[in-house]
Amino acid sequence: MKKQTFNHMLALATTMALVSGSQAVYAQKSADAIEEVLVTGFRASLQNSISAKQNADTVVEAIYAEDIGKLPDTSIAESLARLPGLAGERRDGRTSGISVRGFNENYVATTMNGREILGIGDNRGVEYDLYPSEIIAGAMVYKTPSANHVNQGLGGIVDLQTLRPLEKDRIVSITGSYEMNDLESANPDFDDKGHRVAFTYSDKFADDTVGVAVSIATMESPSQEQQFRAWGYADVNASTVGLGGHDSYVRSSLMDRDTYSAVVQFEPNDQLSLTFDALYIDFTDSKVFRGVEEGTIWGGDAVTNVHATVDNGLVTSGEWSGFHSVIRNDGEVKDGELTTFGFNAEYQLNDNWALTLDAARGESSKDLINMESYSGVGRAGTDTQGAPAARSYVLNSKGVMFGPHSTIAMPDYSDASIIRLAGPQAWGGAIAPIVGGNNNAQDGFVNNPLFEEDLNTLRLQAEGDVSFSIVNGVEFGVNYSDRTKSKVNYGAFLIAPGFYDTNGVTIVGGDIAVPEEYIVGSADLSFLGLGSILAYDGIGLYKDGVYKEIDAGQYETARKGDSYEISEKITTAYGLAKFETGILSGNVGLQIVSSDQSASGFDTYTGNDGTVVTTATTDGDKYTKLLPSLNMNFQLTDDQVVRFAASKTASRARMDSMKPNNTIAFSFDQARRQSSDPEFSAWSGSSGNATLKPIEAIQTDISYEYYFAADGFVSVAYFYKDLQNWHLTSSVITDFTDYIIPGYHDAGIPTLVSTSGVTTAIVEAGAGYVAGNEVQVSLPFHIFSDALDGFGVTASGTFLDGEIDYNGVTQQIPGLSKESYQLTVYFERGGFEFRVSGRKRDSFLTEERGVSLSLVPIVDQGAELWDAQIGYDFSESGVRGLEGLTITLQAQNFTDEDTVTAAADDARQVSKYQYFGANYLLGFNYKF
Repeated sequence: MKKQTFNHMLALATTMALVSGSQAVYAQKSADAIEEVLVTGFRASLQNSISAKQNADTVVEAIYAEDIGKLPDTSIAESLARLPGLAGERRDGRTSGISVRGFNENYVATTMNGREILGIGDNRGVEYDLYPSEIIAGAMVYKTPSANHVNQGLGGIVDLQTLRPLEKDRIVSITGSYEMNDLESANPDFDDKGHRVAFTYSDKFADDTVGVAVSIATMESPSQEQQFRAWGYADVNASTVGLGGHDSYVRSSLMDRDTYSAVVQFEPNDQLSLTFDALYIDFTDSKVFRGVEEGTIWGGDAVTNVHATVDNGLVTSGEWSGFHSVIRNDGEVKDGELTTFGFNAEYQLNDNWALTLDAARGESSKDLINMESYSGVGRAGTDTQGAPAARSYVLNSKGVMFGPHSTIAMPDYSDASIIRLAGPQAWGGAIAPIVGGNNNAQDGFVNNPLFEEDLNTLRLQAEGDVSFSIVNGVEFGVNYSDRTKSKVNYGAFLIAPGFYDTNGVTIVGGDIAVPEEYIVGSADLSFLGLGSILAYDGIGLYKDGVYKEIDAGQYETARKGDSYEISEKITTAYGLAKFETGILSGNVGLQIVSSDQSASGFDTYTGNDGTVVTTATTDGDKYTKLLPSLNMNFQLTDDQVVRFAASKTASRARMDSMKPNNTIAFSFDQARRQSSDPEFSAWSGSSGNATLKPIEAIQTDISYEYYFAADGFVSVAYFYKDLQNWHLTSSVITDFTDYIIPGYHDAGIPTLVSTSGVTTAIVEAGAGYVAGNEVQVSLPFHIFSDALDGFGVTASGTFLDGEIDYNGVTQQIPGLSKESYQLTVYFERGGFEFRVSGRKRDSFLTEERGVSLSLVPIVDQGAELWDAQIGYDFSESGVRGLEGLTITLQAQNFTDEDTVTAAADDARQVSKYQYFGANYLLGFNYKF
């Protein structure tokens, strides 16, 4: 074990000792005094979570709602991110992704009430902000699996839990909040205010044999962003690199989500229990991105660069001129739907044996329109194009601050009279062969991938009490799942009016002013020193058919090459034996997982006529895996337990890695056509792998837990995961001479230099490990003095180490931060509640959308986020008619933390800077 690990363990042991010492104070209190304390709200949630952790058979973390529709945070993702060993990832200013023990959500199993559920992401990982907090009663995170957990992941299992009406008294409640972002909208057609409203009804009928629960939730949540994004850092000379270019913008968005949930339970007698549940979510996320895109070193021959300062191989300030800024008025609309139905029947055969049948069906879809609209001072290469631009720039920790050029004035990009609806840069080479050889025809682009997914599951289970040596119970069963996911990757080049004559056939190469009816004002980019630009409705222009549309799938091999359907049929048989003797209890079991996976798609390349040639292709595999597990709990005293676990667990391959397609692609990008470097070539090839088997981990865990009060405990844990069969991208240099079409690939502006490029493939070649220490403490101050009752603190720290090794080269594990911390300080008494929560995580490997919305790896520098909440529960006020009312005021990210990603080997080379501002919610919850 490394020295740093010993230091961490020493610090954790010291913390444990301090808290243990406080037990002496706590023990002096009388039992009667303890029983008189009645806690509600956050403290009740905390006590329930601690009780669930203490009574579990495995290493778990738990979250329970303070009340129906009232999680400790505004989303289940925020609450999960505060647990030890877990870390949240912000996307567009909201916590959406969750890493468990260093693995992001693609390597974490997510279930609801024990069933596998779907998301609307590109892969397996669930976007947790899809599920409203108002329908979630709690969540369990299983860090070590048992054999009856038929859905497993390398990081663990997150089980979301919903309301069960027969387990609750009658509930009629309404929850609402008014939401506001302090970063004023820089886009005039989007607001910075929103709302959330939810209604829940739950009751029991027919002598408590029938239970019905219904929840309806609607949300309109705004989000704002300021973003700088670098194209990359290009070679100035052999020893120096500088900013190659940038596209920076202000984003405004509105997430609109409607959710309907229903549960019906029927328990006519003690032997039979029937449960039917349904969930429907309708989800729309609308965004606009308005900004400028400009080349510096990669700006083309016309750009003149003056590098004022070079520091340790990096240009940190300078000027450039002779370029034409591309004004971007982009938009995105993501429409998602998710529907699930489930049925569960439990039958008690006798006093010792019970049978369970569980069946479910889920469907989800995502239709994503991501549209780019280019404008500027005129079409590139025309005599009527306006004057070029000039700027100065200085690199800083947030990317770049731009300023005026020392001698050349900038055009006013907010002036509608000089802005033309046409691309001011000749970046349309990809469609040049289609439009008479003109490489200035492209005025926009639209990506419109469609994802559809369905999942059917059926589970039969039997469990019973037995008496055989130390074994006191057994559980066995079989689970079948049939899952299909498809992607149709549509895209199109957009040509604005003016390029063609009014007949739509004859090329005249002109442009037009932005139609007045689509102009909405101006967008403010002063956060980067870029001034204001003309703001217009690019999505509206596209949907109204203003642009001429050319199907990119006819000319880009990656379109059909990234369209696929994946099918998985998985049968899991499992058996589990529970044991107990003296201070020892636990379970041991085995899963036998039989998989039948197949995929269909297309092999693609460019044919002799310049259009894409597609050939349907299929592939797949069948295999069986054994996954044993052991969980042992040593109950040292009534309040102290040591847990040991060993298991083999697995995560199935990413869906986008399992496509069977082979694709040969060609880019008309100017810089790539002129490059002789195979790593930066116009040519590339790629292939998926439909035979990929799951990534596996052999893991061991040991933890010590000390529960010194109903709301107080401390725990220390260590785990080690030996990773096998990791999926990696393998690259080889390929000669693409055989695929050159004379006059298409080898000619043009500029002339093609090289025929070599890189071909990538997904292989099972990596091995590695993740090791970690976790410490957590919940310290209520009432153990020191009655006067401090209501005050408390919860804190945790996670310290991870891990990597993947391939031929001596190490790679990062997606989602792993070396260190992460969570802290909550709270006060709750007499109806008043106040708490401040913070969480911090180190840098980690993640991914973002690149060209054609493809997912590309980046390093997120981590963040430190602080939230606060103050509230009052009128149930203790004595005010008649207000007994059921609770009001709260929440501030999220009140320290205005930004998000920065940068080159792994030089943090000064900022690739992306994002600033979202603080978010405020004024809310209420009323129970009738």
